[in-house]
Amino acid sequence: MAESARRPRLVLASASPRRLDLLRQIGIEPDLVEPTEIDERPRKGELPVAYARRMADDKAARACARHPTDVVLAADTVVACGRRILPKAETEAEARRCLELLSGRRHHVLGGVTIVPPGGPPVHRLVDTIVQFRRLSADEVAAYIAGGEWRGKAGGYAIQGRAAVFVKAIHGSYSNVVGLPLAETHAMLCGIGWA
Repeated sequence: MAESARRPRLVLASASPRRLDLLRQIGIEPDLVEPTEIDERPRKGELPVAYARRMADDKAARACARHPTDVVLAADTVVACGRRILPKAETEAEARRCLELLSGRRHHVLGGVTIVPPGGPPVHRLVDTIVQFRRLSADEVAAYIAGGEWRGKAGGYAIQGRAAVFVKAIHGSYSNVVGLPLAETHAMLCGIGWA
């Protein structure tokens, strides 16, 4: 029997093209990509670590309800400055506020990952990457916003794009900042016997 026939399908519960690209980078092709609709508003008083884990768990639970015999992989990326959860910027004003807050400071990018094997308990992982931005000028912020790359990105920036020039230092997983911590995700898939 072929290996693909022995193991369950892999469902990526994500609308992020970056997560799919990252998985493909390490030779993993999900059998199905299915975005999940959940309420992504932080709860009152919810801290960034708890929020990142809850988002990944909620996405996984929603996908598992539709695919109980498959392996479900869900993830969420949260940018946090102190105890503040930065939004996935949808307006220029949001993106500007994020970049002005991050300018010249360190911040955390928290990657919550949940994998649910068929019939098994969920496996969770939280990866914390510290990113330090150099001081940004008003002109740099305006030029970045004009490019539109920030739209829908946690913290209002995409490290794999033009915002790479803002990064003075990074401590931890680069792929986590892009959208999925690859070493940890691969280890989780190996741990459940899928990879």
